[in-house]
Amino acid sequence: MSGFGRCSLAVITPIISAMGIQCVPVPTAILSTHTGGFDDFVFRDMTDFISPCCGHYKRLGIEFDTIYSGFLGSDAQVDSCIEFFEAFPEAKRIVDPVMGDDGSCYQTYTPKLVERMKDLVRHADVITPNLTEAALLLDMPYSERLTEARARDMLELLCTMSKDVVITGVKLTTGEHANICMDSETGTYTAVRWEPLPASYPGTGDIFASVMTGRMMLGDTFVEAVRRASEFVRKAVEATIGNGQPARNGVEFERLLPELAE
Repeated sequence: MSGFGRCSLAVITPIISAMGIQCVPVPTAILSTHTGGFDDFVFRDMTDFISPCCGHYKRLGIEFDTIYSGFLGSDAQVDSCIEFFEAFPEAKRIVDPVMGDDGSCYQTYTPKLVERMKDLVRHADVITPNLTEAALLLDMPYSERLTEARARDMLELLCTMSKDVVITGVKLTTGEHANICMDSETGTYTAVRWEPLPASYPGTGDIFASVMTGRMMLGDTFVEAVRRASEFVRKAVEATIGNGQPARNGVEFERLLPELAE
């Protein structure tokens, strides 16, 4: 839960709620701001909260349709996420392996946590890495741009770890940007393309994954959910460009929440 900067639970909770779905947040860490572009942020690890929280929900007899994990504050939290998955085996398991961007890991990520994230994605039904995170999961060098063939190869390899995979924010050698996806059952490759926009913001991956998760819960297929989430992120970025604020303040998604309620 980052207090300022529009990312993590600060965007996930309102987006999923706006779609008419009850969102039950379990914070893995609490930060005063996100870690991209802010110095001296305050960070509190919530590892000792997660497992007791899971136990409490089990005692209450609560059931969940979907469990969606995002930013993790320590490698021990991988075990906590797996505990949640095993405690609620009927729930769809969505993992956003939040580790880094633009070829680098975030400030709070350790090599051990990167390795443990590889364990977690193997428990997932759907994973949503960006290109940096996909390279980390596959132990591949990061490339700023991908050919279509390279994109397919990465998806096929990731599908050996999870059932459905979408890699977000891919820059193709054609000059287009795309979210590329594949399901492991059919091996069908889909690229949701758009022309580059003249801005980049933190938190767009969280917005994408939360819209995608909500749309799948509302009955969309995986590919349909990817398309809808891609469109929402594009609209939100377009609505933010030119607002005169630093990019680190994030995307002004709030004004578009009524569209999700429709």
